[in-house]
Amino acid sequence: MLTAHGVIQQVGFRYVATAWLLAYPALFSIVNPLGAALIFAQVTMGRLRSEITQLSRLVAVQSFVVLIVSIWFGESILGFFGISIDALRVAGGLVVATRAWTMLAAPEENEARKERQAFQGGRTVAAPDLRGLAFFPLTMPFTVGPGSISVAIALSSERPAGEPMVGYFCGLTLAALSMALTIWVVYVYADRIVNALGEMGARIVSRLAALILLCIGVQITFSGVEGFVLLLARKVGFSITG
Repeated sequence: MLTAHGVIQQVGFRYVATAWLLAYPALFSIVNPLGAALIFAQVTMGRLRSEITQLSRLVAVQSFVVLIVSIWFGESILGFFGISIDALRVAGGLVVATRAWTMLAAPEENEARKERQAFQGGRTVAAPDLRGLAFFPLTMPFTVGPGSISVAIALSSERPAGEPMVGYFCGLTLAALSMALTIWVVYVYADRIVNALGEMGARIVSRLAALILLCIGVQITFSGVEGFVLLLARKVGFSITG
């Protein structure tokens, strides 16, 4: 029976590590758990530590499921609707870049939007049924929204030429798991993190993450445009030679 270490050895540690290093910073930037901790700490204020821990675990697990489905099956879902990978890269890259620019230029507006998502109809997680609020709105769209899903699907289509598919997707899976663990830890200790960083410190971290995310969005868009150009060149070349 193969262990996780044995599987990684078989698919190649270097490929897994490369995919993880590509995916985790991208997911961290779009999810921005440190920035979200500001709002999470606010909406869970006054709750028992055990309730906060339970809620954080539920959000983390559900976020992992959303990311994994996007990574492993997102491309197939797109194919079902006749959407090409290059179209996804262009659209997803523009969405991510636009979101990053908003986070970079107007962080207060982004925080206000997340706060509205967390406080649905004036209700907070102080409501009796925490599980009813774990998926909506705290998992989607507060933690992993359309931007996170777009990044996850785009990453699944960004496998470098010559890199084994199994190793690449193992790296993406580990990145999604790492992101879920990060969400869990940050949300459990959201109040302490906010106190340690302060509001200004959290905003600085958020802006740094937004800058990285902007670069990632531009790169994804460029990959899609490059794919369309190469496809057009092949079609033109085929018509000329034919």
